[in-house]
Amino acid sequence: MGMPHTRAEFRRAMASAILIEDDARIARLLLLELEREGWEAQWHRTGREGLEAIGTVPPDIVLLDLMLPDLDGIVVCQSIRQYTDVPLLMLTARDAVVDRVQGLDAGADDYLVKPFAMPELLARMRALTRRIRDTPETDDDWLVVGRLRLSDRRHEVRLCERTVDLTNREFSLLRYFMQNLGVVVTRDMILERVWGWGYRGSSAVVDVYMGYLRHKVDWNKAGVNLSTVRGVGYVLRPGVL
Repeated sequence: MGMPHTRAEFRRAMASAILIEDDARIARLLLLELEREGWEAQWHRTGREGLEAIGTVPPDIVLLDLMLPDLDGIVVCQSIRQYTDVPLLMLTARDAVVDRVQGLDAGADDYLVKPFAMPELLARMRALTRRIRDTPETDDDWLVVGRLRLSDRRHEVRLCERTVDLTNREFSLLRYFMQNLGVVVTRDMILERVWGWGYRGSSAVVDVYMGYLRHKVDWNKAGVNLSTVRGVGYVLRPGVL
């Protein structure tokens, strides 16, 4: 079998997981077991750290504790769902039905109550990632603008059938523009939809990521134009300058 060539193939081969858990003892045990089972796992103690990691290099699955020291797990789950459909398994000591319903309604794909058996956790992780990987691809999976095609389910962007390698944040930014073709969007609108309502940083980050996006996509080949509307924001339009 040859080495994986596309970003999606590489990620599937590495079986990556991000664990967001504030209890260091539990996190160390989980990391040890996950690595033993062939997962490339990384641990983040706070919701903000986890969100930043997911936005930089999206994993194959997220394991999210409901009770975190900075952000409520429900808020973290909702923020993740604003820009990716990565499989998400919520881990928590709360076992009331209302808590499970709240977690699933927030966007979690599954919910496991602590304490749990490690074989059950691993089985649920395999089931969630297999569900995404094995679902046949259809034309409905793709958002198409010009020669650009974007699939949320596969977390993939193609230009003339070649994969465009984007970070999670860049992917979400491009998706927002493709969903709003011809609409002028402000920096505040972009921050709310792509970074989430809990973002407290500078709006200048939008300009930085616009630079990344402009550099990574061949807009002439794509047949669309991503332009700045001075004093207002940005717009994606059909055709090129």
